[in-house]
Amino acid sequence: ETKSTTMKFAAALLALFGSAAAFAPVSNMKTGSALNAFVADDLPGALAPVGFFDPLGFADKADDNTLKRYREAELTHGRVAMLAAVGFLVGEKVEGSSFLFDAQITGPAITHLAQVPVGFWVALTVAIGAAETKRAEIGWVEPENVPVDQPGLLRAEYTPGDIGFDPLGLKPSDPEELK
Repeated sequence: ETKSTTMKFAAALLALFGSAAAFAPVSNMKTGSALNAFVADDLPGALAPVGFFDPLGFADKADDNTLKRYREAELTHGRVAMLAAVGFLVGEKVEGSSFLFDAQITGPAITHLAQVPVGFWVALTVAIGAAETKRAEIGWVEPENVPVDQPGLLRAEYTPGDIGFDPLGLKPSDPEELK
């Protein structure tokens, strides 16, 4: 029992010290060129008191193009996670009463995916493929125009995550409001 208590205390202490890194002063960040005006400290979401949040220092090792790809991946995965969370909650709420799939999907939301018909998966795969293709056409430089040492190069004028899809008009038009 003493060994278990010591291990728990050590784990809690490590977690406490690790979380303190989130509030450490921000190191000197690389700045973007005037051409693409991509500066890490000016990214939307860099807010006081933390500023640009990078506790593991990925940005310190990244050039501007890599940092733009990191931001693109962060936004994309965040959006997918938000949709998944909403889908999970909606699945719990409408379980058994939905017009979808003839209300045949029942039980806890965690079991719903296994009950979905194969046709849905085909349609979902095609929809995701179309969305990813459109995103690649908007944001990325064509592979034949990319230098060998810069794979996955984003367009200079492209802002990560901004694919022009804003059906409700929620995106601020003023760049200062976007921050």
